[in-house]
Amino acid sequence: MKTTLRYLLVLIFFCSLFNTMAQTKRLTYCNPLNLDYGYTPFETFASWGKHRATADPTMTLFKGKYYLFSTNQFGYWWSDDMLNWNFVYRKFVRPYNEVKGDELCAPATLVLGDTLLVIGSTYNKDFTLWMSTNPTHDDWKAAKDYFKVGAWDPGMFADDDGRVYIYHGSSNTLPLYGQEIDRHTFEPIGPKKEMVKLNPEEHGWERFGEHNDNVFLLPFIEGSWMNKYKGKYYLQFGAPGTEQSGYGDGVFVGDKPLGPFTYQKHNPFSYKPGGFAKGAGHGATWADKYGNYWHISTMGISVKNNFERRIGFWPAGFDKDGVLYSNTAYGDYPHYLSNGPEDHLKSNFTGWMLLNYNKPVEVSSTLGAYAGNNAVDEDIKTFWSAKTANKGEWLKTDLGEVSTINAIQINYADQDATFMGKSLGVYHQYIVYSSLNGKTWKPLIDKSNNRKDVPHDYVELKTPAKARYIKMVNLHMPTGKFALSGLRVFGKGGGARPDTVQNLIVLRGDSERRNSWLKWKPNDNATGYTIYFGIAPDKLYSSIMVYGRNEYYFNGMDKSLPYYFQIEAFNENGISARTKVVKVD
Repeated sequence: MKTTLRYLLVLIFFCSLFNTMAQTKRLTYCNPLNLDYGYTPFETFASWGKHRATADPTMTLFKGKYYLFSTNQFGYWWSDDMLNWNFVYRKFVRPYNEVKGDELCAPATLVLGDTLLVIGSTYNKDFTLWMSTNPTHDDWKAAKDYFKVGAWDPGMFADDDGRVYIYHGSSNTLPLYGQEIDRHTFEPIGPKKEMVKLNPEEHGWERFGEHNDNVFLLPFIEGSWMNKYKGKYYLQFGAPGTEQSGYGDGVFVGDKPLGPFTYQKHNPFSYKPGGFAKGAGHGATWADKYGNYWHISTMGISVKNNFERRIGFWPAGFDKDGVLYSNTAYGDYPHYLSNGPEDHLKSNFTGWMLLNYNKPVEVSSTLGAYAGNNAVDEDIKTFWSAKTANKGEWLKTDLGEVSTINAIQINYADQDATFMGKSLGVYHQYIVYSSLNGKTWKPLIDKSNNRKDVPHDYVELKTPAKARYIKMVNLHMPTGKFALSGLRVFGKGGGARPDTVQNLIVLRGDSERRNSWLKWKPNDNATGYTIYFGIAPDKLYSSIMVYGRNEYYFNGMDKSLPYYFQIEAFNENGISARTKVVKVD
C-alpha cells in the first residue's frame, strides 16, 4: 500500500510539473505579423495591381488584452497573447463627416480608466472621437461627435496627473505639434505648440531616399507617439518616408509633456533597413501585461504601390541611462514572446536560422518572369507566381542537407488579386510536405480545412522535424494566382556555423560625415552578416542585416558624433562570434 501511494504521489508530481511546463512554454512569432490585412480601398493606389495594405500601427494593452489598430482596415484586432488575433469589423467614419479614405487612417488610441478611445487622422474639425468599454465586440459610441483638434497622424497621451495631450503632424515642411485637451470634454486647452522637427543636415538617417541619398526631396516627419518613463517624456516620430527601407523611428526626450525636448543621441531607436521585410517606422511603444516594452511599426513592400505595407513588432525598452531602444536584429526570424518579466537588452531570438536561402527550387508552373527562386531570395519585394490559382500548384525547396525544422513562414504575394477593401470570410488552404530523400513524402503542416485568411502564415511545429526537402501544395487561394514572396524554413542545419568575420574596415570621410563605407573579408561559410552600430561601445542597439555581400554603404550617421561598429556572420547552422568593436571618429 505504501509503495502504491508513493508511486501515485510521484505520478501526480510529474503530471503537475508537465502541466506547469506546458503552461509556461514560450510562444513564438515571426514578422511580418500574420494578420488578415485588408486590401487597399483606393483605385488610385491599385494602379499597378490590387494588393493588401496597412501601416501606422498602434498597440494598446486594455483590460488584459492587446488591441491593434492600423490604417484603412475597416476594423481592428485584439489578442490575449500577441500571437493569435481576432478581427472586429467596424466602420468608424460616419457618412455625414466622411473624409477621403473612408476609414481610420493612422489612428491614435488612449486608455482613460475603464474606457478605450480611438480616433483617426483628419484635417476636418468634425471628426468623431470614439469610446468603448467592451472593444472585443463592435460596441462603440461617440465620446465627442465633433472633435475640434483635427490632426493628421495623431498620438494621444494621458499623464499621471490626469491631464491629456495630443501630438500630431505629417509633413516635409512643418514640425510636429502638441496640445493639451480637456479630459472630460475633449475640448482643446490653449493653442497648439510646435514640438520638434527634423534636422537632416545633421542626422543622416533623416534624409529622404532608399539609401538616405535623395537630395531633391525633403524628408517627412510623422507618426507621433508619447511614453513616460521615470519622469521623462519620450516623444517619438517616424522619418524620412514610408516607402524607404530606412524608414525608422526617432525620439526626443523632455521633462514636461509639451517640452522643451532634446534629441536623443541614440537615434533612430527603431531601425531595420535589411532582411526579408525592411522598415521599422511610424509605430508605437507599449508595455505588455508583464511590464516588458515592445515597439510596433510599419514594414515596407512598396511594389504595387508606395503604400503597400505590413506590420511588425520587436522587443524594446529603456536602458539604465534612460535610452529608449528597440532590438530589430534578426527581426523577421522567429522570436519568443514574453511569459513573464524579462530583460529586452537580451535577445528574444529563438536561434532558429533560415535553412533555404537561395537554395534550389522546383515549381509546378511559372508566370512570366516571376521565377521560383524569388520565393527563397529573402526579399519580400520579389515573388514567384504560378500560372494559376488551381488546386495542385506547388513549390519545392531543397535545404541542401537533412536539417532540423522548427517553424515555417508562408508569405503570399498579391498577384492578380481582385479584392478591394476588407473582405470577410476568405481563406487559404494548403499542405506542406517534408521528405528526407525527395521521393517519400509525409505531411508536415495540413491546412486543408483552414478557414482563416493567413497572408503571412507562421507555423511553429509541435515537434521539430528532420527533412531535406519541403514542398508546399496549394489547395485554395482567396483571390489571384498562387504566388509566394517567401517560403521560409527555420531551424538548424547539420554543419558548422561561420568563423568570426575578419578585417572589418569602416571608412568615413571628412567631406560627408553622415556617410560611411563598411568592408570586410568575405566569409566562405556565411550566407549573410549582421552589422551592429551605435554611438557608445556598450550601446550597439541598432543593426543591419546584409545577404550575399561583403560591403555596406551606411548613410545614417549623425555628422558630429563618433560611431562604433561590430559585425557577425551567420548561416543555416548558427551565428559566429562578433568582431571586436571598431570606433570611427
